[in-house]
Amino acid sequence: MTTSHLYTRAYGAAPAGLWSAPGRVNLIGEHTDYNNGLVMPFAIDARAHMAVGRAAGQEVKVVSAQQDFTVHSFRLDEIQQGSPSARGWPGYVYGAIWALREAGYPLAGGLNIAIDSSVPVGAGLSSSAALECVTTLAVSQLMGIDLTQRDVALLSQKAENDFVGMPCGLMDQMASSACTAGNVLFFDVQAQTTEQVPFDTAAAGLSLLVIDTHVHHQLADGEYAKRRQSCEQAAAELGVPFLRAVDLAGLDAALAQLSDDVLRRRTRHIVTENARVAQTVELLRARRFDGVGQLMVDSHASMRDDFEISDPALDLAVEVSLDAGAAGARMTGGGFGGSAIALVETDRAESLSAAVRAAFAAQGRTAPTIRSVAPSEGARRDG
Repeated sequence: MTTSHLYTRAYGAAPAGLWSAPGRVNLIGEHTDYNNGLVMPFAIDARAHMAVGRAAGQEVKVVSAQQDFTVHSFRLDEIQQGSPSARGWPGYVYGAIWALREAGYPLAGGLNIAIDSSVPVGAGLSSSAALECVTTLAVSQLMGIDLTQRDVALLSQKAENDFVGMPCGLMDQMASSACTAGNVLFFDVQAQTTEQVPFDTAAAGLSLLVIDTHVHHQLADGEYAKRRQSCEQAAAELGVPFLRAVDLAGLDAALAQLSDDVLRRRTRHIVTENARVAQTVELLRARRFDGVGQLMVDSHASMRDDFEISDPALDLAVEVSLDAGAAGARMTGGGFGGSAIALVETDRAESLSAAVRAAFAAQGRTAPTIRSVAPSEGARRDG
């Protein structure tokens, strides 16, 4: 069933328009965004599709093909922080509408919304950002509000931070909004600059595989927030606004000033991860993939040991991928479950996938879903 057909089934009319926004894979640069650092995500072809139309009255209705076609409904004035509209998956949609209204954009009248998303939930591929960005773009365009890609990303982040209650950085929403096909997005959060960096794995005879472990993470459960709080505490002890202010040359001196080992390890991850992103950018600008794999491996070790956001399934996926010939592998996303990625020669991708599945089976784990991905287009109007 297409999103348009779902809309017609739910509301008895055709939608005014169709929009979509993608999930994302983060090539490298994890938990650096809320430290004003460097990230390198790209959009994937899994997308949240949305059909939207105006409706009489003030009711905003939402239905999803992934949620038993149940229609959720709240009046515009009922969409408030802490209200029932913020609960569950509809909160990402209602949160984007709330963020538009809070920013002073004129929203009036009811809305009918239908959603069909192929972005896996809990896989570390930003299913929430896809929902937020497609809602922000669709509702703004339907109501004649002109937003830039950065506007869409910032409003969508506000929805997740302040309405849903998840203190994420801006990477996921910027990726879903601003990525382009064939490129990774080099996003310097401090400078608020973006650069589209070519990422043509096929020309290099390589594939990037996403290994969804089906260990579903729940980032709003507190662990993500604890990591952010640790980074903020470390920055405060160092007398800097964000850990981005610490560079690799000054790392040892900074670590010596911190009050405990946890803060030292969290800081070391952020500083070294920013350096790894910078090195990856230089390699890809030169159309080189040699060295990228080792940076991915080093990134995973840092997330596992210093930031402590990996888990046994992610570690297994990475270790088996490397043993099966991957040039590099690492977990991707916020951690505590989700997905790993592996950079591998295309003619070895099938045998690597088989090795990972066999290793998961040997441990009695749920079979992972493994897919090859390439950079795709960000949020857009489809019809």
